[in-house]
Amino acid sequence: MRAAALALALYAGGAAAQSLAVPALAYVPPAPGSYRLERILRAPDGNVLDSDGKLHRLSAFTTGKVTLFSFIYTYCSDPKGCPLAYATLHSLKQTIERTPALHGKVRFVSMSFDPEYDTPVAMRSYGGQDARAAGPLEWRFLTSRNGRELAPLLDGFGQDVSVAMPQPAGRRKPVLSHMLKVYLLDPTGEVREIYSTSWLHPAVLLNDIQTLLREPVKTARR
Repeated sequence: MRAAALALALYAGGAAAQSLAVPALAYVPPAPGSYRLERILRAPDGNVLDSDGKLHRLSAFTTGKVTLFSFIYTYCSDPKGCPLAYATLHSLKQTIERTPALHGKVRFVSMSFDPEYDTPVAMRSYGGQDARAAGPLEWRFLTSRNGRELAPLLDGFGQDVSVAMPQPAGRRKPVLSHMLKVYLLDPTGEVREIYSTSWLHPAVLLNDIQTLLREPVKTARR
């Protein structure tokens, strides 16, 4: 009963985030292809678990397609944090599904930075239909086996996380403090843009994705 209640709560968290209103954009973003996105850093690699509990290298989900990657935790309740990232990506997902030219070329990755509580089952419940449905957009919900394997991924992306309110053993941490970042990766695994809350909007993301897709195809480095 407890496991079922937890799964329901996690699914409700993702579903509730979908219903959040994405703030209106206060400016008109530049047209796709009219600007260049610089190479910021190379995405780190390491072991991750998918929402079915299968072990993979993270590079399997950060190369081959234009990828929007973000670290989240399923019980985040900050409206300017993980729920905003989920709502923004969900809105963009609907646009991509209506744009045949983008089908099969874009991937979303939401990865937990709390492997103790965000198990593969929890991530699958949180992702709901987004984690299950096959379609023109791949959306992966990942976690890791432990904090030791997670740490180099956080460091490699420059994602800081701290426990705001430590709790006794066996109790869920009520707050994990982090700055929301969403990373845009090109098909070779290079980070080309990092979005904070102020710049996280479906229209901006869409134009940047289309800009990357107009670049000459390069082979991912190993």
